[in-house]
Amino acid sequence: MRRLATIGYEAATQEAVIARLEAAGVKVLIDVRAVAASRRAGFSKTVLANSLNARGIAYTHLRQLGTPKPGRDAARHGRIDEMRQIYHAHLAEPAAQKELAQAIAIARDEPAALLCFEADAARCHRRIVADLIRDELGCEEVDL
Repeated sequence: MRRLATIGYEAATQEAVIARLEAAGVKVLIDVRAVAASRRAGFSKTVLANSLNARGIAYTHLRQLGTPKPGRDAARHGRIDEMRQIYHAHLAEPAAQKELAQAIAIARDEPAALLCFEADAARCHRRIVADLIRDELGCEEVDL
């Protein structure tokens, strides 16, 4: 059975994240952050993509699958249910639907992982994306 992984880098180094991806057999990392910049060393889009590519893992940034600013603000303040409501409304937009279809196609073809900042997938929008992909593909989800 195909597996879809999710990973958050909140408390991890870039090396630790890449090692977990490699151990899980991930071939494509799908970055689902609205803003693929980070104050954490090694997690800005270009640096991360180059590091992954050097280790044989492809990188794709699907910006429209990121949480809009009001949702990020709600999550930052612990209002997870509010973040989920905002995110579900955002997912109904055509651009988000297009990128969700891309994520599904990638996960259908290659062992993939969804990346975001939040360490706890249950408190992150990537859980919503992972659940939608799982429902479409019938794959197993695993949080790295």
